[in-house]
Amino acid sequence: MSDKHEARPGDTYASMIPYMVPRSLDQLQGPAAGVIDLPTRLDWGPNPRYDLAKIDEATTLYNKVISEASTVDDLAEFLNREMLVALWPRLRLPRHCADLWNQAFPQLATGGQSTASRG
Repeated sequence: MSDKHEARPGDTYASMIPYMVPRSLDQLQGPAAGVIDLPTRLDWGPNPRYDLAKIDEATTLYNKVISEASTVDDLAEFLNREMLVALWPRLRLPRHCADLWNQAFPQLATGGQSTASRG
């Protein structure tokens, strides 16, 4: 039996990244409005400031946080459940990352119509 994180033929680097996924979308209690400054650990670009009232900026923030978070605390601090559901169809996440979130929360793919969440 092989370790879950052990590389197998055909695996890519992207498929081995340990993306964070919360146990429940209810953990995502971050802001739904305002301007957010992401810390360098999540956004090392020249302008890590995002206005959540601007859909393109909110989408970029959510892409970065979901892709780069190394703890569930990062997800909980910067993501908001309702905004995530609304933005999910616009997000362009690495395939493995999106698959993990879709498996954990099938309601994201259906626009939040289901109330099921992980454990």
